[in-house]
Amino acid sequence: MTGYGVAVTGWSAHLPALPPGARLAGWEPGPACPAEDAATLLGRKGLLAKEPATRLALCAVHRALGRPARAGRRVPDTPPDPDTAVVVATNLGNCATVAAVASAVAADGVRAVSPLDAPNASSNVVSSTVAIWFGWGGPNLTVCSGHPAGLDAVGLGVLLLSAGRARRVVVVGAEPADPVAAGLLDAAAPLRPLAACVLLERDGDLRLGPVEELTGPPAGGADLLLAPAGLAADAVDLTGAVGAGYGALGVLQVAVAAAVLAERGGSARIICGDPDDGYRTTRLSRGTG
Repeated sequence: MTGYGVAVTGWSAHLPALPPGARLAGWEPGPACPAEDAATLLGRKGLLAKEPATRLALCAVHRALGRPARAGRRVPDTPPDPDTAVVVATNLGNCATVAAVASAVAADGVRAVSPLDAPNASSNVVSSTVAIWFGWGGPNLTVCSGHPAGLDAVGLGVLLLSAGRARRVVVVGAEPADPVAAGLLDAAAPLRPLAACVLLERDGDLRLGPVEELTGPPAGGADLLLAPAGLAADAVDLTGAVGAGYGALGVLQVAVAAAVLAERGGSARIICGDPDDGYRTTRLSRGTG
């Protein structure tokens, strides 16, 4: 899957649990509202019954686009933009709703399921909500491939651009930190709410390399290496600061790398995954790539 000719043109990290002033590889993402206070950034209309992962994803996209606070949804009655696609990486995004719906049906039958909860049981609910909220009519996909999901989503975004299916791809990673999600994820690092977003387009200074499977030791030659602990001595492991990013981690790594390289130049090698799910890797560089 090639990344040649693709650039990262926008990025954000929405990390409510990160302490004020905290930095990731030298970049300060800034303060972020928790999911329950998303209306302070997004405006109130349309957030009723939206799950935490969906709210976090909307906040991350809002920030990546540089929209003002409480800008709200797209202008009513305007046609959706068919040239913008959405790819979301989340493994646990709607697990709490799925569990609640399954329990309600088992106990009291289908009439016990709230009409407000039913849409959230769809595995594609985060991606479709982002597309509807911002008025994007291109393809929208959700990736649930375990620890490498973030870079898998980036790779699918590259494929959509390369195939001419979109002129811009909004890639989002989002994971909640509710009790159901925490119970499903067996990880050494704590699970914390987080979301990140990167915008992919054809032209830009931050060039994205191929998204590939990592089959050997990480290649050197980069100014910044973002990778899980233990893969390389000089790797920056973001999980120590943000917790177990799980499916969203790869998108967060690309966003952090983009922010750092935009300030100081150079190149970054990004690796996400684990021994069971496998590893994915890509490279980001400022300039010709």
